[in-house]
This record gives sequence, structure tokens and C-alpha cells, in this order.
Amino acid sequence: MSAEVLVGGRRPLAVIDIDGVLADVRHRLHHVVARPKDWDAFFAAAPDDPVLETGLETARRLAEVCDLVYLSGRPERCRRDTLEWFTRHHLPAGELLLRRPDDRRPSRIMKVEVLDRLSQDASVTVLVDDDPLVCQAAREAGYDVLPAHWMGESAEQETLISAQEVDGRT
Repeated sequence: MSAEVLVGGRRPLAVIDIDGVLADVRHRLHHVVARPKDWDAFFAAAPDDPVLETGLETARRLAEVCDLVYLSGRPERCRRDTLEWFTRHHLPAGELLLRRPDDRRPSRIMKVEVLDRLSQDASVTVLVDDDPLVCQAAREAGYDVLPAHWMGESAEQETLISAQEVDGRT
């Protein structure tokens, strides 16, 4: 990837998801497999997420040539815990965009809308996401995508995708 500078000197953007890309959420998925789903417990356990090393290295490499935007379906109330987690795991600096409290749309819709908004002010070089539906929607909207498969294909991954696409929660 080459460093591209836009008119006005703004570097291009790399947009990176958190859950399943940077954060290994498998230890807390049991909260949303059970019925009823316990979203409060699911998000309360987020500070204990191990970092996914491949995701961390990807963010660091992208930060060399792009400004980073971390885009997550996590609710806004998770901002402080998320920023503390970023600091603890030495993630590169970047803007953090979280889901509005009243937004329960599928992640593929919410995230493409945000990409469209971001692209009005800067070039969006790549979206890094683990949700295949988000990746497909972003590609169809004309964005380059790096699918994050490093958490693995598993029933746990399907649970996370359901949380993102059906429940509009992460």
C-alpha cells in the first residue's frame, strides 16, 4: 500500500472493526448464546478481551500510511472501556466511532453508511472487518476490504455475526 496524500494534506483512512478483528471476544460470547441474551454482561466483559495479534499488527501497519478510524457496533456506553483497552494493548491512535444507543440496524447497513460519510472528507483506503456480510456490503458500495479471518471460522464466529446482523449490537 502506498501513502496517498489528498488535497488539503489529509491522509487516507483505514477503517477497522474491533470485535473479532482486534479483540478476541470468544470468552464472552456465552452471554449472547443463552436465552435471554445478557447484553450487559457481554459488554461488561469486554475489558478482559485478549488482543488478536494479527489484528494489532494489521492496525500498526496501516497506521504507517493512513489515519485510523475504529468503527464498531459496540454501543456508545462502551467508549471509556474501549479506549482503556486500546491503551492497555498499545493500539495506534485513531478516531473511535461507536453505535448510537437507538441504532439496532444490521452492521452491514450502519457501517456502510459511516463509510459513505467518512469518504466525503477523505479517501477510505480499506475496511478491515470480520463480518462477511459487512465485507460484502462494503465491496458492493465500492470500498476495498480486508476480511479479518484470524479469529477463525467457528460456531463462535457465527454467534458474533448474528449479534452484528440480527441484533444490531456489536
